[in-house]
Amino acid sequence: MSVRHAILGLLHYQDMHGYRIKRHMEQHFGNMWSINYGQIYPNLKKMEEEGLVTKKEVARSGTPSRKLYSITPAGKEVFSQWLVSDPQGTMLLRDPFLLRFVFFGFGSKDRTLGLVDEQIRSYETQLEKRRENMRRWQRQGIYVRQMGELGLLLNEMILEWLKRSRKEIAESSDGDIPTELMELSLD
Repeated sequence: MSVRHAILGLLHYQDMHGYRIKRHMEQHFGNMWSINYGQIYPNLKKMEEEGLVTKKEVARSGTPSRKLYSITPAGKEVFSQWLVSDPQGTMLLRDPFLLRFVFFGFGSKDRTLGLVDEQIRSYETQLEKRRENMRRWQRQGIYVRQMGELGLLLNEMILEWLKRSRKEIAESSDGDIPTELMELSLD
């Protein structure tokens, strides 16, 4: 994931401050990656030094001023070059739950079922939010709508997988513990 290119893309829509950039990424891109302020502000500073963005102080009544960032023509050019560059490898799915899932055979079956149930509830809540958002995303153009549809489909797929996995785990014997190091490959 290229934080700098995501920031440049967002600044195409409107000028933003760092908090707004982070909040927008979490709300709309959270299913693709997570981001923190430690990634946003250093990137903004470096992009400002490179002339890709400009920063101006905006005074606010009764609160500290905010730094509002705008994309420059040079920033638009760098962003345009990135859009047409070759994709960077395969899609990665990074999820702390899935990493733990692989090792659940070493733990308590009851606790595993509880954790799977928590994930099911979480994905059901996310699915409802995505369905609500799809109504708004329908008006945002083909690319935003298509990404919304992908998020919706992935959410439905993972939810189905969680429910199927829960059923199989519940029906499995307690002695179903891995005995050797697994050999997993997606190639």
